[in-house]
Amino acid sequence: MRRFGSLVILAALVAACSGPILANPTSSAPVIPTASPRPIALPDPQPIVFPPADRAHDRLTEWWYYTGHLADDVGGRWGFEFVIFRAERGSFPVTWASHVAVTDETAKTFVFAQRSEVGPQVDQSPANVGAFSLAIQGGPPNHGSTASPTWSMSNATGPDQLHATLDDGTSLDIALVATKPPTFHDHDGWIDFGPAGGSYYYSRTAMAATGTLGVGAARSTVHGIAWFDHQWGDFISVGGGGWDWFAVNLDDGTDLTISLVRAADGSTPLVYGTLVDGSGHATHLDRTEFEVIADPARNWTSPATGATYPAGWTVHIPGEGLVIDLTPTVANQELDTRATTGVVYWEGSQIVSATRNGVPVDGQAYVELTGYSP
Repeated sequence: MRRFGSLVILAALVAACSGPILANPTSSAPVIPTASPRPIALPDPQPIVFPPADRAHDRLTEWWYYTGHLADDVGGRWGFEFVIFRAERGSFPVTWASHVAVTDETAKTFVFAQRSEVGPQVDQSPANVGAFSLAIQGGPPNHGSTASPTWSMSNATGPDQLHATLDDGTSLDIALVATKPPTFHDHDGWIDFGPAGGSYYYSRTAMAATGTLGVGAARSTVHGIAWFDHQWGDFISVGGGGWDWFAVNLDDGTDLTISLVRAADGSTPLVYGTLVDGSGHATHLDRTEFEVIADPARNWTSPATGATYPAGWTVHIPGEGLVIDLTPTVANQELDTRATTGVVYWEGSQIVSATRNGVPVDGQAYVELTGYSP
């Protein structure tokens, strides 16, 4: 999970050392020295400063999260997700989890995988450099196969680099370059949760992506656009009802994110958005400035978990003259990550049909849904 909304549930999942993000059985967990005591920190919030902000932070919860849209030159189209989570809990060694998913929009298929690892060795960032370099190791060989290659994400040597190979042969080898400056959410990039803690949060909402995508035995040279979120802070649990998260890139250069965060009773105590124009200027949107309507006639029920998810939305932003309709490219984009982060969630690419002041505009989008599964 990720973003402003994502912290609400993920933080609860890693609240205890026995939680799913620390899923390695005690009997087989590696013996790793505990981290050194934290240095005395300045009170939050402090300004987010680049490049150091990209690095890992000595905080309870943190993640680096990419979603994106790729295409080849012969009509193939794919969506992808790649995230690495980091958790600190008392004297237990720092713990990590990762999810990778690929949606084949042409073949109408979806695959995902997950990993977890314990220990500081995952963070391979160069010393005294404002960059991250993270690597999640593969598991042991299965049925005579070799161990799975390492999953890695890094921006330590120029463009961001994503590398992952799933057990079924699906692979990502992608380079990404931001085309706009980082966007700070809620004005300054600091989200105050009061007694529950707080979080720093910024995004690179438009990143040019190039590289290679593997599906089965086929390898395709691809290009496209991606979205990057980085969030960290001393938070554990802020709410419990799940959330709907939207990230939209319109072809006129507008980028939009919206979070609808639900309490356990179904109310939405936290609703916010950020709109980024073609020049990179960001505008905070409060709940009075937009509306998201889920179409009750469009939903999907998972045959695996029984969860029923909304599967169609219309977003209205009157001040921008925007109306955006979203429909999943593939119905089943559900991830069962109970082994690593303890949740079943839906995250997938979208068909975008939008207008600005009545004039059609194309685009691409991702939606994340949590709190719908039993």
